[in-house]
Amino acid sequence: MDVWLNGEVVPESDARISVFDSGLQHAVGVFETMTARNARIFRVEAHTQRLVDSAKTLLMSNRLQAGPLAEAAERLLAHNTMSEARIRLTVTGGNLNMLQASEDGHVDPTVLIVAQPPTAYPPTFFSQGVEVSLAPGRANPWTPLAGHKTLDYWNRIHALQLAGLMGASEAIWLDPAANLACGCVSNIFIIRDGVLQTPLARGDEEPGTDPPPVLPGVTRAAVMECAEAAGIPVEVMNLEPKDLLAADEAFLTNSSWQVLPVRAIRFRTRTEEGEEGIDTREIADGTVGPVTSRLRRELLDLIERETRDEPLG
Repeated sequence: MDVWLNGEVVPESDARISVFDSGLQHAVGVFETMTARNARIFRVEAHTQRLVDSAKTLLMSNRLQAGPLAEAAERLLAHNTMSEARIRLTVTGGNLNMLQASEDGHVDPTVLIVAQPPTAYPPTFFSQGVEVSLAPGRANPWTPLAGHKTLDYWNRIHALQLAGLMGASEAIWLDPAANLACGCVSNIFIIRDGVLQTPLARGDEEPGTDPPPVLPGVTRAAVMECAEAAGIPVEVMNLEPKDLLAADEAFLTNSSWQVLPVRAIRFRTRTEEGEEGIDTREIADGTVGPVTSRLRRELLDLIERETRDEPLG
C-alpha cells in the first residue's frame, strides 16, 4: 500500500518523518478521518477546509489550502485503486529543527495521507445497537484546542480503554456544567417525541460565550441535513445525562460507522460495603428505534449519491 507524504506517493515501508517532527515530539497537529465509496471521498472539501481552518486558528500553519489537500487524498485513493476506503489525513507542525534555519520562522508542515480498507464492524452494532459509558473527568471548553480535531488524543483513547473494560463501545463526555458534549470519537444525538436533538458544537455558541468542546462533525452535519429533508425537526441545544436516559432513541455519528445506534448506558456502582459493579440502563426499550434506522438509511443513500455523482477534480 502506498501513502502520500509531503507531496509524493511512496510505499508505506519507505515513508519517513523526522524524529524532531512536532507531531511526534509534542502532538502538534490536526487530522481528518474520511470515508470513500465508489472511489470518491464523501465531502472531502468539508473535511479539508475544517482542517485548514483549525491549522490557522491554532497558529500551526496559514499556508495550507483545502483544495490541494482534497486533490491529494483523491489521487492517493485512485493510485491505490480503492473503491471503498478509510482515509486518514494528518498534518503536523513539521520539523522543529527547521525553525533554526528559517528566516521568517515558518516551517513546512508534514502532510501524510493514508488510505486503508474500511473498518469492519460487527453487523449487530447496527441491528442491535451498542452500549456506552460516561467518560471520567470533563471535556474542557477553555483550552484553545476545544472543538478542534488535534493529535492531542490521549485522554480520549484512555476513556475508550476504560469504556472497553466496562463492556461499552464508546464513552460520552460531559462539559463542566455536566451537559452532554460528545463521544471520544463521535457526536451524539437523541430523539425525543419525534425531534432530533444534539449538543452544541464549536461555532454554534452565542457571541461572547465559551465555545463548546465539541467538534462540528461532517457526518453530524450530513445527518442533520437528512433529518431536515425527511421532515424531522432538529434542535441544537444543551442536553443533560437525564435527557439521554429519558430519550426515545439515541445514536452516535462519525465518518467510519456513519450512524451507530445506542441501546444502553453503563455506569460504575459501589455498594456501601465498597464492592464495585456495573449498572446498565437501557434507552427506552433497548432496541434500535425507527428514526435512527431511517436516518442511517438516509445517510448511506446520501453518501452513495454524492460519491457516485461527484466527478474527480
